[in-house]
Formats: sequence, C-alpha cells, structure tokens
Amino acid sequence: MNILLTLAEIREKVLNDVVFMGLRSAIGVIFILHGISKFEPGFANFLPMLGLPVEMQIPIALAELVPGILLIIGVLSRLSSSLISIIMLGAIFHVKGAQSITGDGGVELDLILLASALVIMIAGPGRISLAQAIKKLPRCLH
Repeated sequence: MNILLTLAEIREKVLNDVVFMGLRSAIGVIFILHGISKFEPGFANFLPMLGLPVEMQIPIALAELVPGILLIIGVLSRLSSSLISIIMLGAIFHVKGAQSITGDGGVELDLILLASALVIMIAGPGRISLAQAIKKLPRCLH
C-alpha cells in the first residue's frame, strides 16, 4: 500500500514530465540529425552493400526525420517510437549484425535508443507535449 502511494506521488511530480520531455527531445534530435544525413548522396551508395535498393533512401530518411520531429513536439509519440524501434532493430540485426555490444560495430548506442523508444511507446509522451495540450486527441495518438 505504501509503495502505491509513493508511486502515485512520483507520477504527479513535474520532474517526471520534464524527464519525459527531455527523453523525447534527445531521441528526436538524434533521429532528425540521422534522418537529414540520409538525404546525402553517399547514403544511397551505402544501401546496396546492405542488400537494399537505392530507392529506399528517401523512405529510410523520412522514417527517421518525421518521427524525430513528432517526438520533439509530443504528438503521435507512441507511433513514432514504434517506428523508431523497428528502425533500431533493423540497425542492430541487419546493419550491424548484432556482433558485439561495444567496440567496432558495437550496438550499445542502438540498444539505448531502442530502450528509450520502448519507454516512450509504453509510457507515452508525458504531460509536457502537444498531444496533452490538445485534449481531444485519443490516448493512442499521444
């Protein structure tokens, strides 16, 4: 019973919402920067080495850029986090082959981004978000 009261008190704290905003913003900035870099012509040359057609350059770039923007503003955060989770699973298993956690070709950053995206997908964007400001949005669109 005492644990439930403590959890309820923590949930009500403003710091909790600031942390979610910070987590969303950090992931959003990372994916915006990665998405923008994938519009460069050099990325198209890298795709055939991964066994992907060159035509996938724009969809891959947009799949990182758009969710990054949506995470920062805090709308469609769960959907964006789901897409980012899929991207990170592809990066871990298809691009890097999940060879090692650290070192050359390590997946430590990818795992952190995946875990962060899963937290947002499950917990939602927090109260400091556009989705929270627009009260009529269904919870699944937060």
